[in-house]
Amino acid sequence: MPTFTNISCYKFANLTDLKSLRERLISRCQDAQLKGTILLSPEGINLFVAGGRAEIDALVAELQMIPGLESLAPKYSESDHQPFNRMLVRIKKEIIAFGVEGINPATRTSPKLPAKTLKQWLDEGRPITLLDTRNDYEVKLGTFKNALPAGIHTFKEFPRAVSELPPEMKQQPIVMFCTGGIRCEKAGPFMEREGFKNIFQLDGGILKYFEECGGDHYDGECFVFDQRVGVDPALRETDSTQCYACQTPLTAEEQTDFRYVPSVSCPYCYRTPAEQMADSLVRRHAKLRELADPLPGSVPYENRRPVNVPAAYDGFALIDFLSGFFPHIPREEWLEVCARGHYVNDVGEALAADHVVHAGDRCLRVMIDTVEPDVNADIRFLYEDEAILVLDKPAPLPMHPSGRFNRNTLQYFLRKIFLPQSPYPAHRLDANTTGLVVCSRVRHFAKLMQPQFERGEVTKIYLARIVGHPTQDEFASDAPISAEPTKLGAREVDPDGLPARTEFKVIRRDSDGTSLLEVRPLTGRTNQIRVHLWQLGFPIVGDPAYRENGQLGEVMTLTPSDPPLCLHALRLSFRHPLTQERVSFETEKPAWSNE
Repeated sequence: MPTFTNISCYKFANLTDLKSLRERLISRCQDAQLKGTILLSPEGINLFVAGGRAEIDALVAELQMIPGLESLAPKYSESDHQPFNRMLVRIKKEIIAFGVEGINPATRTSPKLPAKTLKQWLDEGRPITLLDTRNDYEVKLGTFKNALPAGIHTFKEFPRAVSELPPEMKQQPIVMFCTGGIRCEKAGPFMEREGFKNIFQLDGGILKYFEECGGDHYDGECFVFDQRVGVDPALRETDSTQCYACQTPLTAEEQTDFRYVPSVSCPYCYRTPAEQMADSLVRRHAKLRELADPLPGSVPYENRRPVNVPAAYDGFALIDFLSGFFPHIPREEWLEVCARGHYVNDVGEALAADHVVHAGDRCLRVMIDTVEPDVNADIRFLYEDEAILVLDKPAPLPMHPSGRFNRNTLQYFLRKIFLPQSPYPAHRLDANTTGLVVCSRVRHFAKLMQPQFERGEVTKIYLARIVGHPTQDEFASDAPISAEPTKLGAREVDPDGLPARTEFKVIRRDSDGTSLLEVRPLTGRTNQIRVHLWQLGFPIVGDPAYRENGQLGEVMTLTPSDPPLCLHALRLSFRHPLTQERVSFETEKPAWSNE
């Protein structure tokens, strides 16, 4: 197998004409099939490069011809594979980010301590403090025995770490070290500026110490910034690797841990499924708060509402189609909409009232400066996995665009929060009804979820507070419900309607003339629970549509300031579409159920 020569080195020097130098080095390295990273800055150069030995030597010779870099002295090591994926030459403000003004290693550094001298001092047991200036994840792989780690995540945190050192250390001899010495070039002068009197920096860092002294007084290996991850005191690549997710270096033993999944997690960042879900739900709620302030439909916008022409209206004039398809809206209103050019085709061309439409045509009504009624956007996400999402819906909040609502809907919020997915509710709750809603994360799982509701395989338990005291503790309604809406879009009991059954159980009868019921709908018709109770003479408390004495109200949807509709989806039980196991969910009981 080919052997690759690896070099790492830096040099603080006052460099100029960096763009021209960058182009020259890119061309040189690409022609020589070298890979790695070279950082250029007005303060100097920092590089890690690997390739053939002859090509590496030629690069070093060229660099040493640059004014200020004559004494550039790389550290060499060998590997049996190329440790870098590509060749990068970048211009930076600093070759090692520190962020402290007035520190210029090109003009002054702390005294450098040769590696062999440090070994001698350690052999003699001299009273010195070894200060590791590297980041915590580097220290984890190995460091000098009894060394004091700086306790930092990035080098920019070093000034903070210095401020937390004991004041008495300012008089003690301190030998600081890092991988190759570059960080100490800035750390040393900074500590001297902060009043530390006896600062030394290990010349060439750990790698130079390994080269000259081996592993004496050192535990473990040294982290390196390439695909080798770690080298031992003989400068040979070790079996260590690095976690793709959190960048923590991992020993061979740590790689046997079940929590280590390449490119996914390691023992230091692994999260249980429950922890992952909790983290995800926190992010969902944060996104919701951002999206709901202000409510998306409360800011004026242009709303384009589509309608597809059914076969029954093929060949009709647009005005006749609209009047027939939307009979609750006066013909005069449609004529005015068309006269203003507010009905357009897919390409935005205005359609006149006498425009002939055909089956399958898609027309859009343009609604200028749309402002929707306020809703309650306090959605609580309770559970999510790759297949489903379970949430607690507040009220009033319509689930889908309809009537006066388009953006102020549950569907709009879900699409924005879960991009690029668009979770789709597997069933429906009225805008005024609170409680559990289960959604499918993608279309595949929707095809497995929705049929369960259609076949009546899902157990649904509601709470309802009604007006009146039923004489029986348990009762039911099998009244069929109209398929078509009546006034306000409401439904009614209709002998020719759709079959429906709801079972009721009295939990308690209260002194105010109301009762609390447990409700189990066995079918899923629109407004089913509300219509059945209304028809039985026990309308739900707070219902704006299905009122006492069989009367219909004037509105269907409440406002956030209105007293609530006392109907709450408390429990759901169904087969999970992924595992096929029966799962159950329950949400908190509403305040009105405890009154």
